[in-house]
Amino acid sequence: MSATVAELLKDKARQAPNNKLYSVGPDVSVSDAVNMMVKNTISSVVVMDNHVMVGLITLRELLQGLYQHSEKLTQAKCHDVMKTNPPVAHLEDTVDHLRGLMTELHITHVPVMNQDALVGILSFHDIARSAIKDADFENKLLKQYIRNWPE
Repeated sequence: MSATVAELLKDKARQAPNNKLYSVGPDVSVSDAVNMMVKNTISSVVVMDNHVMVGLITLRELLQGLYQHSEKLTQAKCHDVMKTNPPVAHLEDTVDHLRGLMTELHITHVPVMNQDALVGILSFHDIARSAIKDADFENKLLKQYIRNWPE
């Protein structure tokens, strides 16, 4: 049985106890959003307006913004480059579903919602770390099974 998005978020919190959800307003400059991303070594930032998620900025949106705005990108506002209505995951979704969504849509970050509240963001890196952990656990079980093979 596949783990849930809620379990993946809990595991992420254990891996990085100071894990924080970073957000900016839609009228914040792209330059300020990039500074926040670099300073906090993150690869995405949620765009919030009155406590409601209105968009997401990842490295992909920044590259598209660079293409569209060229040298004026740093003066652009976050609402000019953000992905509006990004696909979201819910706490009860399975990690397999999330992995499929990210692969099918070629996206690297998915905001996680609990009803109408944003509760986190998961990256493909988080899913990869979970898959490695699961594979290590299965490997240990198989080795234990082989060691205890009846003669």
